[in-house]
Parts: sequence; C-alpha cells; structure tokens
Amino acid sequence: MTQVEQEKIVNRKIIKIDEDLCTGCGNCVVTCAEAALEVIDGKARVVNDIFCDGLGACIGECPEGALEIIEREAVEFDEEAVEKRLESLKTNEHEHHVTTPEPGDFACGCPGSRTMTFAESTDETGQITGGKVQSQLRQWPVQMHLISPTAPYFQGADVLLSADCVAHSLGGYHSEYLKGKSVGIACPKLDQGQEIYIEKIRSWIDDAKINTLTVMTMQVPCCSGLVHLAKQGAERAKRKVPIKSIVVSLQGEILREEWI
Repeated sequence: MTQVEQEKIVNRKIIKIDEDLCTGCGNCVVTCAEAALEVIDGKARVVNDIFCDGLGACIGECPEGALEIIEREAVEFDEEAVEKRLESLKTNEHEHHVTTPEPGDFACGCPGSRTMTFAESTDETGQITGGKVQSQLRQWPVQMHLISPTAPYFQGADVLLSADCVAHSLGGYHSEYLKGKSVGIACPKLDQGQEIYIEKIRSWIDDAKINTLTVMTMQVPCCSGLVHLAKQGAERAKRKVPIKSIVVSLQGEILREEWI
C-alpha cells in the first residue's frame, strides 16, 4: 500500500494558486505558518496538501489576488507532519547560521527560495580564518523573480540592483559595493517577465521605504536595460530616493559612476 493510499482522502477546503497571476513575490510563503508554500520556478506552490490547513491566512498577503480557498478532494491536513516539517526547516536554518524572520513568521519553502537574513560578520577586516575573503551577502534569495520586495532586509535599506555578470567581473564587488546593502540581481537581456521587476522596484521605494538604490551594470549595450527598469520603477513610485548608476567594464574597471 502506498503512502497516499494509507492517508485519508477527504473533500475539504484548501488553497488554490493562479499561476497566471502569481509573480513569485514570496509574501504568502513568509506568512504561511504551516510551511505549506514554496516559491518554485518563480511561482508560489503548495508543497504538499497535508501541510495546508485551508484556513487561508496567506490570502491577504498576496498583492496580485492569486490565492483563493476552494473545496476539493485532498489528503487530510496533518498537524504532526507540519510540526516535523517546521522542525526540519528550523534545523536547516541553524546549520546554515541564518536568522528566523520575526516571531510567528516561520521560515517556509525550500532552501533555494526561502526568505532568509544572514547574521552580519563582526570581522571589520573582511577576512576569515585561512585568509579567505568574507562574503558580504546578508540575505537570500537574491534573484529578482524570487525576492519579496517587502522582506525585512529591504526595510529602510540601501539596495543594490546588480546585473548578473557584475559580480563575476568586478574583483571588489563584495567589499566595495555589496557590503552593508541588500541586493537583487537580474539579467535585462535574458530574464522573462521584466514588468514584475518594475513593480518590485516601485515596492522597494514605496512599501519597503528603501534609503538609496544603486544600479550596477556591465558596459555591454543590453545591460543598460536594467537602468531603464529602475527608472520606470522610480517613476511609478510616490516616494523619491537617490539612484546611482555604476557601469563596469568587461575587465572589472569602473567606467562610469553617476546619480541619475
């Protein structure tokens, strides 16, 4: 007998997600106390029916109205399975030295998309044992399709919007530009659904009330699209924040740095 056959199938209320409306912002994931939701391939999904209690506490956190409660056949909600899942996720957090969001906000989802804030390094020199350079990344996730613009680490922060290739070209990326900032990365040439990026930038400014926005791009023409996205997001925002554009050469030199 399979595990599903052993579990009781009943007609009950459960969350349904409209993938056409979902932007993958992750707001519902953070507020799901049962860890039933994950952002997978840029969309929120129910991990397993047994984790969803069908009460819909996550619905009000969706800015796109992509979540609703429906009634269908599903495996019964399993509170014991939820407790084991939450304990497993907490254990994973401790092993990776990350902090829990806020009391009552459970860290939900897979390690690839779960919202996490990293403890800041106390080493002022930027060095760790063995002489290796200390990473200055203080959050996860970082890809623009996966980040939630209102995550705790964006609140009142100095934000770096970086083209994917910049970190591979610029030797001092972590110590000189990423340190002390929250970050979102994107590729204006290859990424799909970039209208979502514009809305997330607007949300950074209006909802997270970020302090400054720095846009780092490569010297190649297509990369300038990221600056245009930042400008469009800023134009839609009610608040105004300082925006700096930094252009990096293919050899990792700073070609231009200006406020826009």
